[in-house]
Amino acid sequence: MGRSQETFNKKEVRNKKEKKRKEKEKKKLARKENESKSSLDDMIAYVDENGMITSTPPDPTKKKEIKLEDIEIGVPTRDSSEEIDPIRKGVVSFFNESKGYGFIKDMETKESVFVHINNVVDDIKEGNLVSFEVEMGQKGPTAVKVKQVK
Repeated sequence: MGRSQETFNKKEVRNKKEKKRKEKEKKKLARKENESKSSLDDMIAYVDENGMITSTPPDPTKKKEIKLEDIEIGVPTRDSSEEIDPIRKGVVSFFNESKGYGFIKDMETKESVFVHINNVVDDIKEGNLVSFEVEMGQKGPTAVKVKQVK
């Protein structure tokens, strides 16, 4: 008798492919069944008064009335009473005399402000208490009219 041309390995590969194809078909049918059961109501989400996403609609009794005049769009206007003193005080935290620049730590905002030797009125050194004005430079805030406070 003659042997079959199909080896054991070829049979195994063919059986695995067939099994995989059947499993894929079962998954496809299961998905179709679940799709028909779900409705649009299951997919809707609501946002409650705290901004949290929920599946229940919001309670109309908790609704707040907001006046149209109370809504501000953009940056609110400044009051004239909030004028900031343009002359600030700070301590020279770093100053390199050979290169001609340094930094002043503002006492109010605790920010470091760049200072250049061209903007200095009096001679300053590290640790000196100074008064200055802030202007926007090319790379950020820059101290101008820097004077040593005595």
